[in-house]
Amino acid sequence: MNRLLAFVRRVRRDRRVRTDGGTADGRSTARRWLDSDVVQSAPFWGPPFLLMGFFVYAAIGWNFFLSLTSFSGFGEPDYGDLSLDNYWAMLEDPGIWAATRNTLVLLVAFTLACLLIGLALAILLDHEIRFRRTFRTIYLLPFALSFIVTAQFWRWMYNVNVGIVNQAIGVFGLGPYNWLGNPQLVLGSVIFALVWQFSGYTMVIYLAALRSIPTDQYEAAKVDGASALRMYRRVIIPQLRPAMVSASVVLVLFALKAFDFLYATFGGYRPRQGADILATKMVREAFGRSEWAYGSAIAIALFVLSLAVITPYLYTQYKRGNL
Repeated sequence: MNRLLAFVRRVRRDRRVRTDGGTADGRSTARRWLDSDVVQSAPFWGPPFLLMGFFVYAAIGWNFFLSLTSFSGFGEPDYGDLSLDNYWAMLEDPGIWAATRNTLVLLVAFTLACLLIGLALAILLDHEIRFRRTFRTIYLLPFALSFIVTAQFWRWMYNVNVGIVNQAIGVFGLGPYNWLGNPQLVLGSVIFALVWQFSGYTMVIYLAALRSIPTDQYEAAKVDGASALRMYRRVIIPQLRPAMVSASVVLVLFALKAFDFLYATFGGYRPRQGADILATKMVREAFGRSEWAYGSAIAIALFVLSLAVITPYLYTQYKRGNL
């Protein structure tokens, strides 16, 4: 009995009776805040959040303010005289427009080619064929290579005199072509090399999505008399749309970060005319000409372009409840 009375007193002390007959939490606002899930989990998310905020987002903010100055690498930036002159100069710079055009061509052509080739490979390996595991490993192997290794490999492949590409087309009486020196061929050559490296990645994404489709849908389509082409076009490929969107975002971001591939391919940040993209233009302005403020403005333009790609994807995932 004494224990029961002590329990009742403790409950009454922790809760007070409201006038409407309900009960309300008797803890203070500060105590409720300290007991919240956000505060209790702070030791887990706090340090990564602070490190990410300082080294990434604070750096992006500082880079934006630097782009508003006239800093050229000497002395200290003058943050008292901020203007948009560097951004207006970008609009009048023919090199920026050429680099933007090359960036967009690289982005679109590279992404579409990887998606189509990856889909074809995934459909092929989804069937019961001999040595499909071996083929899957072969197709995925280039993705395991770094940009530097891939660049050196294709730099040798495209060599005018001893490159295997010119030797192969020479059998048909074509060439030799200066794949990396001709302004009309260089961007296509770069895109082809990148597609060779990343098609295996999209193949794996599509293959995982194909394996997740219930077999009942295949059987139902066959019972209805659908041909293989019609079944893939009407039943299977529409269900691969989430995988296609996810792969597209990753491919676009890789295309925007193709600086190291071009740097290794051409031996510096001055690629041949026709292969100059915003990333190489940014590094050349900052490190080559010491125009740090102008290079920062180009970096902000690249950041905005990346946001334009990733924001719709994140919004879609949020609406679906995946974030």
